[in-house]
Amino acid sequence: MVVAHTQPSTSGAAPGHKKSRRKTSKKSSNAIASKLVDRDADMDLNEGSTITDVIPVQDDNIDDEVVMIDAESTSLPQASAVLTLPPLADGAQSGPLKSETRRIPIPPHRMTPLKKDWINLFGPLTEILGLQVRMNVQRRSVEIRTSKHTKEIGSLQKGADFVKAYALGFDVNDAIALLRLDDLYLDSFEIKDVKSLQGDHLSRAIGRIAGQDGKTKFTIENASRTRIVLADTKIHIMGSFQNIKIARDAIVSLILGSPPGKVYAGLRTVSSRMRHRAL
Repeated sequence: MVVAHTQPSTSGAAPGHKKSRRKTSKKSSNAIASKLVDRDADMDLNEGSTITDVIPVQDDNIDDEVVMIDAESTSLPQASAVLTLPPLADGAQSGPLKSETRRIPIPPHRMTPLKKDWINLFGPLTEILGLQVRMNVQRRSVEIRTSKHTKEIGSLQKGADFVKAYALGFDVNDAIALLRLDDLYLDSFEIKDVKSLQGDHLSRAIGRIAGQDGKTKFTIENASRTRIVLADTKIHIMGSFQNIKIARDAIVSLILGSPPGKVYAGLRTVSSRMRHRAL
């Protein structure tokens, strides 16, 4: 014999309960609204008080909530006046706003050449750019900063590029071109960035770039109108954007194994095109 225990369902009582709650909420909201209207009616109108309309909100989801709307609050905020500033005086942007300093690190193997060529280095920086320069031997760096004689804001960056070019291995006379011309840049990359070579293969790639007595390197420089520094596995190129691309393509071809004769032929074609464009 199986006995089933059943619980009385409360579903029948729920609707009635909800209905009674809804009725009480409506009654309470109507009562509150009537009290507010009676209170506003008793206010003295001669004192300049504003009348507010009371709108009861009857919603199933919101209980006992009243929204009050001001009948006279229709004015918009006024727009603020436009701020006008006087124009800058003549020459206000010609000089730097404050003194700026740059520190350019020098490799250990370039400290001795730096001491020998120091007179040729600080001369263009002080005379052409109007910068203050000093050599910090303890930190192995060159420090430059702007002064009252500095005329252009970009002079500090030009001076930093000039000292950096000398630190990479360029000659002083070649690096001075960075101060006089605006479209010269420095580009550096390694042989391993092009092709991962080790041992004798790496040595042969360096030999192909340099050539016998530096003949290949000088040919690339003259054809592309650039300056190249071959420092172990690092290659530094100085020149304009287009000329750097021509020299880099020739060096990459040599690293990948192209014979020098084929590279010379390509440089000859490129140099002839550059001459025709110059004309």
